[in-house]
Amino acid sequence: MSADAATDRGRLRWRCRRGMKELDVLLVRWLDGPGRGAGAALLDDFTRLLELPDPELAGYLLRDETPADPGLAALAAAIRATPADVSRS
Repeated sequence: MSADAATDRGRLRWRCRRGMKELDVLLVRWLDGPGRGAGAALLDDFTRLLELPDPELAGYLLRDETPADPGLAALAAAIRATPADVSRS
């Protein structure tokens, strides 16, 4: 991973810190697991997801509400489906 990519990933990781611990856990789990291999387009969607207010994001990740945007909807489903032990490997 290049220094720029590591810096960008560090910034994304910092932005995963939310007002709700449950969201922090889900977002970091995905970023450190499946998100490690994500391409630029998927990371762009992840960045857009992080721009959402906590109540809206909680609806998508904790209450199975679905974003209108298909890219965000697929990403929210992937984040919800990430197993709890995925980032330990």
